[in-house]
Amino acid sequence: MQKILLPSLALVVLVLTAFTFQSPAPEPMKWYTWEEAVALNKTKPKKIMVDVYTNWCGWCKRMDKGAFSDPAVMAYLSQHFYPVKLNAEQRETIKFNGENFEFVANDNGRGGVHTLAYALLDGKMSYPSLVYLNEKYERIMISPGYKETPDLLKELSFAAEEQYNKTTWEKYRDGK
Repeated sequence: MQKILLPSLALVVLVLTAFTFQSPAPEPMKWYTWEEAVALNKTKPKKIMVDVYTNWCGWCKRMDKGAFSDPAVMAYLSQHFYPVKLNAEQRETIKFNGENFEFVANDNGRGGVHTLAYALLDGKMSYPSLVYLNEKYERIMISPGYKETPDLLKELSFAAEEQYNKTTWEKYRDGK
């Protein structure tokens, strides 16, 4: 009887603990405002990755839940970049390098664009778009469109490891 009872009891305890002790959810990624990243960059220079998005962009939200929630992406971004979220339609003024970047409404009064987003994207407004900047705020590259985790990690390594000084993004991406 003991031979049957002990293994059965052990199995019940194992099943119960499997449902009771779940690993905690990972911490969400720390996103900075433009101003926070600029202030941090003064004391500890790092590259900056700007996620230019809008509130209505479905692909932006999907990327937040997908690639930007991946532990490997979060760790890589935290180590090598100041990740910035920039709403391309935000109304708040951003002061940078002696300039005021502001929201400019469309002529029809519906919608508009923030001039910092416009400047970062060279006026090619597409969401989501990632903009990679070096420590001196010089643009490394603009990357429009939704990214899956492996593609995003490759882009991040291209910028963080300064591969752009050795080759083009297309050659690096394609392994040439």
